[in-house]
Amino acid sequence: MPTNEYLNRVYEDVKKRDAGQPEFLQAVREVFESLELIAVKHPEWEAGGLLERFVEPERVIVFRIPWVDDGGRVRVNRGYRVQFNSAIGPYKGGIRFHPSVNLSVIKFLGFEQILKNSLTTLPMGGGKGGSDFDPKGKSDAEVMRFCQSFMTELYRHIGQFTDTPAGDIGVGAREIGYMFGTYKKIVNRFDGGVLTGKSLAFGGSLARAQATGYGLCYFAKESLMLQRNESFDGKTVVISGSGNVAQYAAEKCALLGGKVVAMSDSAGFIYDPNGINLEVLMDIKQVRRERIKVYADEVPGSVYSEGCRNIWRVKCDIAMPCASQNEMDEADAGELIKNGCMAVFEGANMPLTPEAIDTVVGSGLLYSPGKASNAGGVAT
Repeated sequence: MPTNEYLNRVYEDVKKRDAGQPEFLQAVREVFESLELIAVKHPEWEAGGLLERFVEPERVIVFRIPWVDDGGRVRVNRGYRVQFNSAIGPYKGGIRFHPSVNLSVIKFLGFEQILKNSLTTLPMGGGKGGSDFDPKGKSDAEVMRFCQSFMTELYRHIGQFTDTPAGDIGVGAREIGYMFGTYKKIVNRFDGGVLTGKSLAFGGSLARAQATGYGLCYFAKESLMLQRNESFDGKTVVISGSGNVAQYAAEKCALLGGKVVAMSDSAGFIYDPNGINLEVLMDIKQVRRERIKVYADEVPGSVYSEGCRNIWRVKCDIAMPCASQNEMDEADAGELIKNGCMAVFEGANMPLTPEAIDTVVGSGLLYSPGKASNAGGVAT
């Protein structure tokens, strides 16, 4: 809890106003605690109500998304776009499709995005969007119809000089493509900057798919050398998740001389003491869109274990949580420390609980928050 009187008062007000939003409150608390030493030097913050404005979104948009499944049944999901802060530029932040999405999650992600975007030094504000739609198990046609319905409402709130969404969990080049096509048809213009993460065929950025994962590894490499005088080469790495960020983090780890021995999805994790075979993994995830357990069936010597949280019990030099928020708790951090881990670099947004962060930092491990270490994607 913040001890500074002004910080604590604003945080308590946020707690009362947003009592049912634990993820957002956690993000605010983490930032406020980091401001303790700075806030006392800036009494003008209180006079100008700076923090009160900082924690309140400029605009929150909630809307329904009706769509038709392959069986002809009408389904309805809920969509969100939180336009949090445009002080230094247009709102910028991804769109997430996942059953866990709610207003608290989207507000926490948008709040984090303000700080992440400002660290890039580019003129971008912070925002985030998404829906509780689950693309897993859906056909391409169902995903397309959902994305078209989603954009039919979202289009009126975005623009290349207003708000420029991108992908996130559950939203890759396929989904961005469906949404961009719908936007273009509605507005009757080719506004190339309205959505990032598009295919190269219609205006996407080269290396955008790789940027977050690659950037995470470059950040880790430089941090190890500058703060520990350690080389990345030869290090054993555990990466949670197996989506875009995790896949390309694993690829860059190998290129930098590291060995990724474990990766996961929401059901469990794989362990391969010989190092993850990325060709097989990417075929499973990008082409076949299957569960990671298939890897163990196809690669001799690898093992699949149920329960994704147990991945942090695998011995490693470097841990890269790249799955989702609060995926590593205090007990998980303790396992990493016990097994000799030397560094934790966040690839996801807020993947460590506050207790896990305290444990990691208190033990002397090298630690980097995602606001800095996973900003490669938004900067590309």
